[in-house]
Amino acid sequence: MKKSVIIGAFFLSGMSVLAQTSDEKMLKDIYNSSLTNGKCYSWLEHLSNKIGARLSGSENAEKAVQYTKAQLEALGLDKVYLQEVMVPKWVRGEKETAYILDNKTKITVPIAALGGSVATPKNGLTAGVIEVQGIEDLKKWGDKIKGKIVFYNRPMDPTFIETFKSYGGCVDQRYAGAKEAAKFGAVGTIVRSMNLRLDDYPHTGAQSYGDLQPSEYIPTAAISTNGAELLSQKLKANPGLKFYFKQSCEQMEDVLSYNVVGEIKGSEHPDNIMVVGGHLDSWDLADGSHDDGAGVVQSMEALHIFKRLGYKPKNTIRVVLFMNEENGGRGGKKYAELAKTNNENHIFALESDSGGFSPRGFSIEADDANFQRISSWKNLFEPYLIHSFVKGGAGADINPLSSGKIVKAGLKPDSQRYFDYHHALNDNFDAINKRELELGAATMTSLLYLIDQNGIME
Repeated sequence: MKKSVIIGAFFLSGMSVLAQTSDEKMLKDIYNSSLTNGKCYSWLEHLSNKIGARLSGSENAEKAVQYTKAQLEALGLDKVYLQEVMVPKWVRGEKETAYILDNKTKITVPIAALGGSVATPKNGLTAGVIEVQGIEDLKKWGDKIKGKIVFYNRPMDPTFIETFKSYGGCVDQRYAGAKEAAKFGAVGTIVRSMNLRLDDYPHTGAQSYGDLQPSEYIPTAAISTNGAELLSQKLKANPGLKFYFKQSCEQMEDVLSYNVVGEIKGSEHPDNIMVVGGHLDSWDLADGSHDDGAGVVQSMEALHIFKRLGYKPKNTIRVVLFMNEENGGRGGKKYAELAKTNNENHIFALESDSGGFSPRGFSIEADDANFQRISSWKNLFEPYLIHSFVKGGAGADINPLSSGKIVKAGLKPDSQRYFDYHHALNDNFDAINKRELELGAATMTSLLYLIDQNGIME
Protein backbone atom coordinates (compact mmCIF):
# COMPACT_ATOMS: atom_id res chain seq x y z
CA MET A 1 0.00 0.00 0.00
CA LYS A 2 1.39 3.44 -0.97
CA LYS A 3 1.98 5.93 1.83
CA SER A 4 0.80 9.48 1.63
CA VAL A 5 3.67 11.94 1.19
CA ILE A 6 3.36 15.46 2.61
CA ILE A 7 5.05 18.22 0.63
CA GLY A 8 4.29 21.87 1.39
CA ALA A 9 0.69 22.35 2.37
CA PHE A 10 -0.87 19.50 0.40
CA PHE A 11 -0.79 15.71 0.51
CA LEU A 12 -2.38 13.12 -1.71
CA SER A 13 -2.06 9.34 -1.63
CA GLY A 14 0.89 8.40 -3.82
CA MET A 15 1.14 11.95 -5.24
CA SER A 16 2.68 15.22 -4.18
CA VAL A 17 1.64 18.79 -4.97
CA LEU A 18 3.88 21.71 -4.09
CA ALA A 19 2.29 24.52 -2.11
CA GLN A 20 1.84 27.86 -3.77
CA THR A 21 4.11 30.44 -2.17
CA SER A 22 2.69 33.70 -0.88
CA ASP A 23 4.47 35.58 -3.69
CA GLU A 24 3.02 33.29 -6.35
CA LYS A 25 -0.45 33.76 -4.90
CA MET A 26 -0.07 37.52 -4.74
CA LEU A 27 1.08 37.76 -8.35
CA LYS A 28 -1.85 35.60 -9.42
CA ASP A 29 -4.22 37.89 -7.50
CA ILE A 30 -2.62 40.95 -9.11
CA TYR A 31 -3.04 39.61 -12.64
CA ASN A 32 -6.57 38.39 -11.95
CA SER A 33 -7.53 41.81 -10.56
CA SER A 34 -6.11 43.68 -13.54
CA LEU A 35 -7.72 41.36 -16.10
CA THR A 36 -11.15 41.21 -14.48
CA ASN A 37 -11.62 44.44 -12.52
CA GLY A 38 -9.09 46.85 -13.98
CA LYS A 39 -9.90 50.48 -14.67
CA CYS A 40 -6.98 51.32 -16.94
CA TYR A 41 -8.80 50.69 -20.23
CA SER A 42 -11.78 52.88 -19.30
CA TRP A 43 -9.45 55.58 -17.96
CA LEU A 44 -7.54 55.55 -21.24
CA GLU A 45 -10.75 55.67 -23.26
CA HIS A 46 -11.67 58.90 -21.48
CA LEU A 47 -8.19 60.43 -21.82
CA SER A 48 -8.07 59.55 -25.51
CA ASN A 49 -11.63 60.00 -26.75
CA LYS A 50 -13.09 62.55 -24.35
CA ILE A 51 -9.98 64.74 -23.93
CA GLY A 52 -7.64 63.90 -26.82
CA ALA A 53 -4.16 65.19 -27.65
CA ARG A 54 -2.43 66.68 -24.60
CA LEU A 55 0.56 68.72 -25.70
CA SER A 56 2.17 70.65 -22.82
CA GLY A 57 0.60 74.03 -22.25
CA SER A 58 -2.62 73.15 -24.06
CA GLU A 59 -6.17 73.24 -22.75
CA ASN A 60 -6.38 69.47 -23.13
CA ALA A 61 -3.28 68.98 -20.99
CA GLU A 62 -5.02 70.91 -18.21
CA LYS A 63 -8.16 68.79 -18.65
CA ALA A 64 -6.03 65.65 -18.32
CA VAL A 65 -4.49 66.95 -15.09
CA GLN A 66 -7.91 67.55 -13.55
CA TYR A 67 -9.36 64.24 -14.79
CA THR A 68 -6.54 62.04 -13.51
CA LYS A 69 -6.41 63.89 -10.19
CA ALA A 70 -10.12 63.23 -9.70
CA GLN A 71 -9.74 59.54 -10.59
CA LEU A 72 -6.88 59.10 -8.12
CA GLU A 73 -8.92 60.80 -5.43
CA ALA A 74 -11.77 58.38 -6.12
CA LEU A 75 -9.44 55.46 -5.33
CA GLY A 76 -9.23 56.59 -1.72
CA LEU A 77 -5.46 57.09 -1.66
CA ASP A 78 -3.81 58.59 1.40
CA LYS A 79 -2.81 61.71 -0.50
CA VAL A 80 -3.41 63.21 -3.95
CA TYR A 81 -1.89 66.54 -4.99
CA LEU A 82 -0.46 68.60 -7.84
CA GLN A 83 3.10 69.82 -8.33
CA GLU A 84 3.46 73.09 -10.19
CA VAL A 85 5.78 73.11 -13.19
CA MET A 86 6.30 75.74 -15.88
CA VAL A 87 6.17 74.16 -19.33
CA PRO A 88 6.77 75.29 -22.92
CA LYS A 89 3.77 76.08 -25.11
CA TRP A 90 4.29 75.36 -28.79
CA VAL A 91 1.37 75.69 -31.20
CA ARG A 92 1.28 73.90 -34.55
CA GLY A 93 -1.14 76.28 -36.26
CA GLU A 94 -2.68 75.45 -39.63
CA LYS A 95 -2.18 72.02 -41.16
CA GLU A 96 1.11 71.86 -43.05
CA THR A 97 1.29 71.50 -46.82
CA ALA A 98 4.13 70.25 -48.99
CA TYR A 99 4.80 69.13 -52.51
CA ILE A 100 7.64 68.11 -54.80
CA LEU A 101 8.11 70.47 -57.77
CA ASP A 102 9.43 68.17 -60.50
CA ASN A 103 9.65 70.38 -63.57
CA LYS A 104 6.04 71.57 -63.90
CA THR A 105 4.52 68.72 -61.90
CA LYS A 106 3.37 69.18 -58.29
CA ILE A 107 3.33 66.01 -56.21
CA THR A 108 1.78 66.41 -52.75
CA VAL A 109 3.52 64.63 -49.85
CA PRO A 110 2.52 64.38 -46.16
CA ILE A 111 4.58 66.38 -43.67
CA ALA A 112 4.26 67.52 -40.05
CA ALA A 113 6.24 70.30 -38.39
CA LEU A 114 8.68 69.07 -35.76
CA GLY A 115 8.02 70.23 -32.22
CA GLY A 116 9.66 73.56 -31.47
CA SER A 117 10.15 74.44 -35.13
CA VAL A 118 9.64 77.94 -36.43
CA ALA A 119 7.21 78.69 -39.24
CA THR A 120 8.07 79.04 -42.88
CA PRO A 121 7.50 82.42 -44.51
CA LYS A 122 3.76 83.19 -44.75
CA ASN A 123 3.53 81.98 -48.36
CA GLY A 124 5.71 78.96 -47.76
CA LEU A 125 9.29 78.06 -48.67
CA THR A 126 10.53 76.78 -52.03
CA ALA A 127 14.12 75.64 -52.60
CA GLY A 128 16.33 73.00 -54.13
CA VAL A 129 16.99 69.83 -52.16
CA ILE A 130 20.14 68.07 -50.97
CA GLU A 131 19.61 64.53 -49.69
CA VAL A 132 21.89 63.29 -46.89
CA GLN A 133 22.00 60.14 -44.80
CA GLY A 134 22.80 61.92 -41.57
CA ILE A 135 24.40 64.91 -39.89
CA GLU A 136 27.92 63.75 -40.76
CA ASP A 137 27.07 63.94 -44.47
CA LEU A 138 26.65 67.71 -44.25
CA LYS A 139 30.42 68.18 -44.32
CA LYS A 140 30.64 66.48 -47.72
CA TRP A 141 28.33 69.08 -49.25
CA GLY A 142 29.74 72.13 -47.47
CA ASP A 143 28.95 75.40 -49.25
CA LYS A 144 26.57 73.68 -51.69
CA ILE A 145 24.02 73.50 -48.86
CA LYS A 146 23.57 77.28 -48.74
CA GLY A 147 20.06 78.27 -49.83
CA LYS A 148 18.91 74.65 -50.02
CA ILE A 149 16.53 72.41 -48.08
CA VAL A 150 18.42 69.54 -46.47
CA PHE A 151 16.56 66.23 -46.70
CA TYR A 152 17.65 63.77 -44.00
CA ASN A 153 16.79 60.32 -45.28
CA ARG A 154 18.58 57.83 -43.03
CA PRO A 155 16.00 55.10 -42.25
CA MET A 156 15.64 53.16 -39.03
CA ASP A 157 17.77 50.02 -39.19
CA PRO A 158 15.39 47.04 -39.57
CA THR A 159 17.99 44.49 -38.45
CA PHE A 160 17.67 45.40 -34.77
CA ILE A 161 15.11 43.17 -33.09
CA GLU A 162 14.81 45.74 -30.30
CA THR A 163 13.32 48.60 -32.29
CA PHE A 164 14.30 51.28 -29.78
CA LYS A 165 17.89 50.64 -30.87
CA SER A 166 16.81 51.37 -34.44
CA TYR A 167 15.23 54.60 -33.25
CA GLY A 168 18.33 55.60 -31.30
CA GLY A 169 20.41 55.07 -34.43
CA CYS A 170 18.77 57.82 -36.43
CA VAL A 171 16.80 60.15 -34.14
CA ASP A 172 19.73 62.59 -33.97
CA GLN A 173 18.85 63.84 -37.46
CA ARG A 174 15.38 64.76 -36.22
CA TYR A 175 16.52 66.38 -32.96
CA ALA A 176 19.60 68.26 -34.18
CA GLY A 177 19.25 68.18 -37.96
CA ALA A 178 17.92 71.73 -38.36
CA LYS A 179 20.51 73.19 -36.01
CA GLU A 180 23.40 71.56 -37.87
CA ALA A 181 22.08 72.27 -41.37
CA ALA A 182 21.55 75.94 -40.49
CA LYS A 183 25.28 76.25 -39.78
CA PHE A 184 25.91 75.45 -43.46
CA GLY A 185 23.36 77.99 -44.68
CA ALA A 186 20.37 75.69 -45.26
CA VAL A 187 16.98 77.41 -45.41
CA GLY A 188 14.99 74.44 -44.09
CA THR A 189 15.15 70.72 -43.34
CA ILE A 190 12.89 67.78 -44.08
CA VAL A 191 13.44 64.63 -41.99
CA ARG A 192 12.38 61.08 -42.78
CA SER A 193 9.89 59.94 -40.14
CA MET A 194 11.09 57.64 -37.36
CA ASN A 195 9.08 54.67 -38.60
CA LEU A 196 10.09 51.16 -39.67
CA ARG A 197 7.24 50.64 -42.10
CA LEU A 198 6.29 52.50 -45.27
CA ASP A 199 3.12 54.55 -44.82
CA ASP A 200 1.69 58.03 -45.24
CA TYR A 201 1.88 59.16 -41.61
CA PRO A 202 4.49 61.81 -40.80
CA HIS A 203 5.85 61.36 -37.27
CA THR A 204 6.52 64.53 -35.32
CA GLY A 205 8.86 64.83 -32.32
CA ALA A 206 11.11 67.21 -30.49
CA GLN A 207 13.88 69.15 -32.20
CA SER A 208 16.28 71.74 -30.82
CA TYR A 209 18.09 74.74 -32.24
CA GLY A 210 20.68 74.44 -29.50
CA ASP A 211 22.80 77.56 -29.10
CA LEU A 212 21.74 79.17 -32.39
CA GLN A 213 20.39 82.70 -32.29
CA PRO A 214 16.66 83.06 -33.16
CA SER A 215 17.62 84.83 -36.38
CA GLU A 216 19.41 81.61 -37.42
CA TYR A 217 16.44 79.27 -36.85
CA ILE A 218 15.16 77.45 -39.92
CA PRO A 219 11.85 75.58 -40.34
CA THR A 220 11.96 71.81 -40.05
CA ALA A 221 9.36 69.10 -40.65
CA ALA A 222 9.01 65.33 -40.78
CA ILE A 223 7.98 63.68 -44.02
CA SER A 224 6.19 60.31 -44.12
CA THR A 225 8.27 57.29 -45.06
CA ASN A 226 6.37 56.89 -48.34
CA GLY A 227 6.97 60.57 -49.01
CA ALA A 228 10.67 60.18 -48.24
CA GLU A 229 10.97 57.23 -50.62
CA LEU A 230 9.25 59.20 -53.36
CA LEU A 231 11.34 62.34 -52.85
CA SER A 232 14.55 60.30 -52.91
CA GLN A 233 13.47 58.53 -56.09
CA LYS A 234 12.55 61.80 -57.80
CA LEU A 235 15.85 63.40 -56.76
CA LYS A 236 17.83 60.61 -58.39
CA ALA A 237 15.97 61.22 -61.62
CA ASN A 238 16.09 65.01 -61.36
CA PRO A 239 18.65 66.46 -58.89
CA GLY A 240 17.45 69.95 -59.84
CA LEU A 241 13.88 69.55 -58.59
CA LYS A 242 12.53 71.82 -55.88
CA PHE A 243 10.53 71.25 -52.73
CA TYR A 244 7.82 73.46 -51.26
CA PHE A 245 6.47 73.42 -47.74
CA LYS A 246 4.40 75.70 -45.57
CA GLN A 247 3.84 75.63 -41.82
CA SER A 248 2.64 78.26 -39.34
CA CYS A 249 3.82 76.91 -35.97
CA GLU A 250 4.81 79.23 -33.14
CA GLN A 251 6.61 79.07 -29.79
CA MET A 252 4.64 80.92 -27.11
CA GLU A 253 5.52 81.99 -23.56
CA ASP A 254 5.86 79.26 -20.93
CA VAL A 255 2.68 78.42 -19.02
CA LEU A 256 1.88 76.86 -15.66
CA SER A 257 1.04 73.16 -15.58
CA TYR A 258 1.29 70.28 -13.12
CA ASN A 259 2.55 66.82 -12.28
CA VAL A 260 -0.25 64.75 -10.74
CA VAL A 261 0.79 62.75 -7.66
CA GLY A 262 -1.03 60.19 -5.52
CA GLU A 263 0.30 57.90 -2.82
CA ILE A 264 -0.36 55.08 -0.41
CA LYS A 265 1.57 55.63 2.83
CA GLY A 266 3.99 52.90 3.83
CA SER A 267 3.02 50.85 6.90
CA GLU A 268 6.59 50.08 8.03
CA HIS A 269 8.93 52.44 6.21
CA PRO A 270 6.84 55.48 5.21
CA ASP A 271 9.94 57.55 4.49
CA ASN A 272 11.07 55.11 1.80
CA ILE A 273 9.36 56.07 -1.45
CA MET A 274 8.66 53.90 -4.48
CA VAL A 275 7.51 55.70 -7.63
CA VAL A 276 5.54 54.37 -10.57
CA GLY A 277 4.65 56.68 -13.44
CA GLY A 278 4.24 57.73 -17.05
CA HIS A 279 3.91 61.09 -18.81
CA LEU A 280 0.56 62.81 -19.09
CA ASP A 281 1.42 65.02 -22.08
CA SER A 282 1.32 63.76 -25.66
CA TRP A 283 2.05 65.15 -29.09
CA ASP A 284 -0.74 67.04 -30.81
CA LEU A 285 -1.31 64.96 -33.95
CA ALA A 286 -3.30 62.26 -32.13
CA ASP A 287 -4.55 61.37 -28.67
CA GLY A 288 -1.32 59.62 -27.67
CA SER A 289 -2.87 56.37 -26.48
CA HIS A 290 0.40 54.46 -26.71
CA ASP A 291 2.66 57.44 -26.02
CA ASP A 292 2.00 57.74 -23.19
CA GLY A 293 -1.61 57.39 -22.22
CA ALA A 294 -0.96 53.70 -21.69
CA GLY A 295 1.84 54.35 -19.20
CA VAL A 296 -0.30 56.85 -17.29
CA VAL A 297 -3.25 54.52 -16.78
CA GLN A 298 -1.06 51.47 -16.09
CA SER A 299 0.67 53.42 -13.31
CA MET A 300 -2.67 54.49 -11.87
CA GLU A 301 -3.86 50.90 -12.10
CA ALA A 302 -1.02 49.71 -9.90
CA LEU A 303 -2.37 51.67 -6.95
CA HIS A 304 -5.92 50.67 -7.81
CA ILE A 305 -4.93 47.00 -7.65
CA PHE A 306 -3.22 47.42 -4.28
CA LYS A 307 -6.27 49.21 -2.88
CA ARG A 308 -8.66 46.63 -4.29
CA LEU A 309 -6.66 43.70 -2.87
CA GLY A 310 -6.31 45.40 0.50
CA TYR A 311 -2.53 45.28 0.22
CA LYS A 312 -0.78 47.56 2.70
CA PRO A 313 2.71 48.30 1.38
CA LYS A 314 5.69 48.47 3.71
CA ASN A 315 7.07 51.49 1.82
CA THR A 316 5.21 54.52 0.51
CA ILE A 317 4.09 53.86 -3.06
CA ARG A 318 3.58 56.98 -5.15
CA VAL A 319 2.13 57.32 -8.63
CA VAL A 320 3.44 60.31 -10.57
CA LEU A 321 1.93 61.48 -13.85
CA PHE A 322 4.66 63.66 -15.30
CA MET A 323 3.99 66.68 -17.49
CA ASN A 324 6.11 67.74 -20.48
CA GLU A 325 8.19 64.66 -21.25
CA GLU A 326 7.76 65.13 -24.99
CA ASN A 327 9.20 68.60 -25.50
CA GLY A 328 11.23 69.52 -22.46
CA GLY A 329 11.19 66.90 -19.71
CA ARG A 330 10.38 69.56 -17.16
CA GLY A 331 7.95 67.45 -15.13
CA GLY A 332 10.57 64.82 -14.38
CA LYS A 333 13.15 67.46 -13.55
CA LYS A 334 10.74 69.32 -11.27
CA TYR A 335 9.78 66.12 -9.45
CA ALA A 336 13.45 65.28 -8.83
CA GLU A 337 14.15 68.85 -7.73
CA LEU A 338 11.31 68.80 -5.19
CA ALA A 339 12.34 65.35 -3.97
CA LYS A 340 15.81 66.69 -3.26
CA THR A 341 14.49 69.87 -1.63
CA ASN A 342 12.20 67.83 0.62
CA ASN A 343 15.03 65.40 1.41
CA GLU A 344 12.92 62.44 0.27
CA ASN A 345 14.44 58.97 0.14
CA HIS A 346 13.45 57.22 -3.08
CA ILE A 347 14.44 53.57 -3.17
CA PHE A 348 12.75 52.52 -6.41
CA ALA A 349 11.25 54.11 -9.53
CA LEU A 350 9.36 52.38 -12.34
CA GLU A 351 8.29 53.99 -15.61
CA SER A 352 6.06 52.90 -18.47
CA ASP A 353 6.73 54.86 -21.67
CA SER A 354 7.12 52.26 -24.41
CA GLY A 355 3.51 51.70 -25.43
CA GLY A 356 0.64 49.54 -24.27
CA PHE A 357 1.70 46.37 -26.07
CA SER A 358 2.22 42.92 -24.54
CA PRO A 359 4.73 43.17 -21.67
CA ARG A 360 7.96 41.22 -22.05
CA GLY A 361 10.05 42.31 -19.06
CA PHE A 362 12.03 45.21 -17.65
CA SER A 363 15.03 47.37 -18.44
CA ILE A 364 16.84 47.91 -15.15
CA GLU A 365 19.24 50.53 -13.81
CA ALA A 366 20.86 48.95 -10.76
CA ASP A 367 24.12 47.67 -9.39
CA ASP A 368 24.96 44.00 -9.87
CA ALA A 369 23.54 42.87 -6.53
CA ASN A 370 20.12 44.46 -7.07
CA PHE A 371 20.02 43.42 -10.70
CA GLN A 372 20.68 39.82 -9.71
CA ARG A 373 17.99 39.96 -7.04
CA ILE A 374 15.38 41.21 -9.50
CA SER A 375 16.50 38.68 -12.09
CA SER A 376 16.06 35.90 -9.51
CA TRP A 377 12.30 36.57 -9.63
CA LYS A 378 12.07 35.39 -13.24
CA ASN A 379 10.41 32.15 -12.18
CA LEU A 380 7.57 34.13 -10.60
CA PHE A 381 6.99 36.02 -13.86
CA GLU A 382 7.33 33.06 -16.24
CA PRO A 383 3.66 32.00 -15.99
CA TYR A 384 2.79 35.44 -17.39
CA LEU A 385 5.28 35.20 -20.28
CA ILE A 386 7.57 37.84 -18.77
CA HIS A 387 11.16 36.83 -19.42
CA SER A 388 13.38 39.80 -20.36
CA PHE A 389 15.36 41.29 -17.47
CA VAL A 390 18.18 43.39 -18.88
CA LYS A 391 20.40 46.23 -17.73
CA GLY A 392 19.60 49.51 -19.45
CA GLY A 393 17.87 52.86 -19.25
CA ALA A 394 14.65 52.99 -17.26
CA GLY A 395 12.93 56.13 -18.58
CA ALA A 396 13.28 59.85 -19.26
CA ASP A 397 11.05 61.09 -16.44
CA ILE A 398 12.65 59.06 -13.65
CA ASN A 399 16.15 59.58 -14.99
CA PRO A 400 16.75 62.83 -13.01
CA LEU A 401 15.95 61.10 -9.70
CA SER A 402 19.06 60.59 -7.56
CA SER A 403 18.28 59.63 -4.00
CA GLY A 404 21.04 57.80 -2.18
CA LYS A 405 20.85 54.26 -3.50
CA ILE A 406 17.95 53.96 -5.91
CA VAL A 407 16.95 51.18 -8.30
CA LYS A 408 15.12 52.18 -11.49
CA ALA A 409 13.24 50.10 -14.03
CA GLY A 410 11.31 50.62 -17.24
CA LEU A 411 8.55 48.33 -18.48
CA LYS A 412 9.58 46.60 -21.72
CA PRO A 413 6.60 45.75 -23.92
CA ASP A 414 7.01 44.04 -27.27
CA SER A 415 8.38 46.84 -29.45
CA GLN A 416 7.71 45.57 -32.99
CA ARG A 417 4.65 47.77 -33.63
CA TYR A 418 5.52 50.74 -31.45
CA PHE A 419 7.05 52.92 -34.16
CA ASP A 420 4.06 52.35 -36.43
CA TYR A 421 2.29 54.79 -34.08
CA HIS A 422 4.96 56.82 -32.28
CA HIS A 423 4.23 60.59 -32.53
CA ALA A 424 1.91 60.03 -35.49
CA LEU A 425 -1.70 60.70 -36.49
CA ASN A 426 -2.66 57.06 -35.86
CA ASP A 427 -1.63 56.86 -32.17
CA ASN A 428 -5.27 56.66 -31.15
CA PHE A 429 -7.39 54.58 -28.80
CA ASP A 430 -8.33 52.06 -31.49
CA ALA A 431 -4.65 51.02 -31.62
CA ILE A 432 -4.87 49.76 -28.01
CA ASN A 433 -5.55 46.13 -27.11
CA LYS A 434 -7.38 46.00 -23.78
CA ARG A 435 -5.82 42.74 -22.61
CA GLU A 436 -2.27 43.76 -23.49
CA LEU A 437 -2.75 47.05 -21.63
CA GLU A 438 -4.01 45.22 -18.53
CA LEU A 439 -1.19 42.66 -18.64
CA GLY A 440 1.30 45.53 -18.63
CA ALA A 441 -0.36 47.09 -15.59
CA ALA A 442 -0.27 43.76 -13.74
CA THR A 443 3.38 43.21 -14.61
CA MET A 444 4.32 46.62 -13.22
CA THR A 445 2.28 46.06 -10.07
CA SER A 446 3.95 42.69 -9.53
CA LEU A 447 7.43 44.21 -9.62
CA LEU A 448 6.36 46.97 -7.24
CA TYR A 449 5.03 44.32 -4.85
CA LEU A 450 8.24 42.27 -4.94
CA ILE A 451 10.45 45.31 -4.39
CA ASP A 452 8.19 46.44 -1.57
CA GLN A 453 8.37 43.04 0.12
CA ASN A 454 12.11 42.55 -0.30
CA GLY A 455 13.50 46.09 -0.33
CA ILE A 456 16.70 46.97 -2.15
CA MET A 457 20.20 45.83 -1.28
CA GLU A 458 22.32 48.59 0.24
